[in-house]
Amino acid sequence: MTLRGRLTAAFLAVVLGPVLLGAVFVGTTLAAVDRSRSTERLGLAASTVRTSVDALCQQLRAAADAVALRTDPAARAGAATQVVSRGLAGAVLVTDVAGTTTYATPGAPPTPWQDCSGDRTVAGPVRALSARVDLRDPAGVALGTVAAAQVVDPAFVARLAAATGVAVTLLDGPAAPDRVTHTTESNRVREAVLAAASTVDGDRVTETPDGRYVRRLGPSPGQPLPLVLSVPGEQPAGLPAVLVGAVLLAAVLAVLAAWRLARVTTRPLVELAGAVDRVARGDLTARVPVRSRDEIGRLAGAFNRMTRETASYVAALTSSRDQLRGHLAVLGDTLASTHDLQRILRVILHSALAATGARAGAVLLLDPDGVLVGQCAEGLDDRVPDAEPLRVPLGTGVIGAVAATGEPQRGRVEPAEAPAGEPRCETYVAVPFAAPGGAEPAGREPAVGVLALYDRLGGEEFDDDDLATLRTFAGHAAVAVENVRVHEEAQRLSLTDPLTGLWNYRYLRESLRREVERASRFGRMLSILALDVDRFKRVNDTYGHTAGDVVLAEFARRIRGEIREVDLAFRQGGEEFVVLLPETDARGAAIVAERLGAAVRDTPIVVDEHVAITVTVSIGIAVYPDHASTGQQVLDAADEALYAAKAAGRDGYRVTGLRPDAVTEEIPVPAGAVSPDDELPRAGPAATRAAEGSSRQAAAVPAPTAGVTQPATGGASSGPHPPRQSRGR
Repeated sequence: MTLRGRLTAAFLAVVLGPVLLGAVFVGTTLAAVDRSRSTERLGLAASTVRTSVDALCQQLRAAADAVALRTDPAARAGAATQVVSRGLAGAVLVTDVAGTTTYATPGAPPTPWQDCSGDRTVAGPVRALSARVDLRDPAGVALGTVAAAQVVDPAFVARLAAATGVAVTLLDGPAAPDRVTHTTESNRVREAVLAAASTVDGDRVTETPDGRYVRRLGPSPGQPLPLVLSVPGEQPAGLPAVLVGAVLLAAVLAVLAAWRLARVTTRPLVELAGAVDRVARGDLTARVPVRSRDEIGRLAGAFNRMTRETASYVAALTSSRDQLRGHLAVLGDTLASTHDLQRILRVILHSALAATGARAGAVLLLDPDGVLVGQCAEGLDDRVPDAEPLRVPLGTGVIGAVAATGEPQRGRVEPAEAPAGEPRCETYVAVPFAAPGGAEPAGREPAVGVLALYDRLGGEEFDDDDLATLRTFAGHAAVAVENVRVHEEAQRLSLTDPLTGLWNYRYLRESLRREVERASRFGRMLSILALDVDRFKRVNDTYGHTAGDVVLAEFARRIRGEIREVDLAFRQGGEEFVVLLPETDARGAAIVAERLGAAVRDTPIVVDEHVAITVTVSIGIAVYPDHASTGQQVLDAADEALYAAKAAGRDGYRVTGLRPDAVTEEIPVPAGAVSPDDELPRAGPAATRAAEGSSRQAAAVPAPTAGVTQPATGGASSGPHPPRQSRGR
């Protein structure tokens, strides 16, 4: 072949090779990107479906629990009707131990219902999704089950589709992938979607002939519904024809150019063409020998420099991409798996240091005193004066100014201008972060914290890219701080009574179990006081429920003021309260009971400037292990003693009788508002806490009795004990 032929062929290879490769690359890349995006959308939709179904199941389980707590059938039916009327469930079904339906709310869908646990699969179409709980009497005997259900209808499927952003199809069952119960797909694509769904299982995604992507979801634990998710592809129509036309046009132009240039081009062009072809195939080590100083030689030199720089850029981009992916993966896993603020902030700081190349850094949070306190730091051991913990007042120095103004700062620090109390450095960058969702514009209120980095590797100053990167990590820190605070507040609210601020009945059960276990393990005593405000119904009837709330709140405040820090006070329900006294015998409990009675009786409760109400309290006392062997039994024993105090005329306390197997000498403790005859300290303002402390922490003494003839054992359940109904006042 002649030189012209060789140059023409080389030119065509150089030109058409990249064009063809580019066309194939564009086509395959767009297809891959389309599939990747669709797969990601289906993955997010699947996660959303699982989350939605799990949230619905939790709601249904809570509704079933609310019905199961009622012991009376009529009250249970009323609770079921209330649950349905409030929209917590679509229907409630109560069955006995034999599986016979004893009550069902009107309009309940036909059974069987698909259970949320996924243990049992309904044969045929799914009519309802249900959560089932056991129904037991106060003694723990099984009475049957309570099931709360949500109707699965086209509206339910439509809500799932709206929440996920994809089309949702509910199948008749996992064994019937070609039969549809409900769907949001159009009739035009329904058959193609079902045909594609029947060929896949698990989390795999398949494509229909018309360019839609399909994924099956469930049934599985936590998501028992057999669903099919589908989404249309985003690849432009007619793309193959456009690519073919571009390739053909490029081929024609290449032939014409090759015929013209072949006459004036020499061998170096062939070498250049070969090198370009290697680069087009991904080999960035290709080089062209420079044989002359003419245009071809300069072109060869420029090509060699281009490939070297490209290889460096690709290597740097690959390393940066992999590093960033790793940091984001670790950060995402940490944010999703823990509420440990210190751990989250350490991961954010480490990721920010690695992403920007900084040598040192710190995360500071604003405390209630207006001081930024370092929560975690790295590389500051030799930068902070005297190795003291990092503390910067708001508005002072670089960090304080960033927090006060809400504006990030970066720059270089001269040795003579280094802010006092801040780390020594040459360059710095500091970014504030505030709680997400704030109503005030950025910069008008102090930030909740600051993320600061110091001395970039290589000595260069931090640039705008570093600032943008740091803003991202500061945003994660703000979300982490807010999530932890919301989590802690939710935990507090779930365990406290909103009216009185005391612990609620749920925490009483947990605390009683824990304190009984501790007393049993260490051989100590635990006293329980059951308190009831006397004639509280008369207060409500006379002064109104608002005044009753004031009385209960003030009563709770006086309880807190008369007990130790280690003691626990609870509102059990209505006007009934419980106090746990760890390491306290009956004598010490009697001291506390007398002082509580005096604290309530001696000072009227002021409702407003015209109304002051005087109330009294009746108290029942029981001691573990003298009066009962379990936490629930000792609580029931205290309740019986409370009944005895009520029967004895109120405004006093009673101690329950000893267990039949306890060998002690009974010491009578008379009831009333005065001190007993056994030299116990008198309650009231003159009572000394020293006497209480010595008595409550002394060795266990025989428990006094006050007329409770029945022992506090037998018939007491160790299971959940709902709040008792208010007794007559």
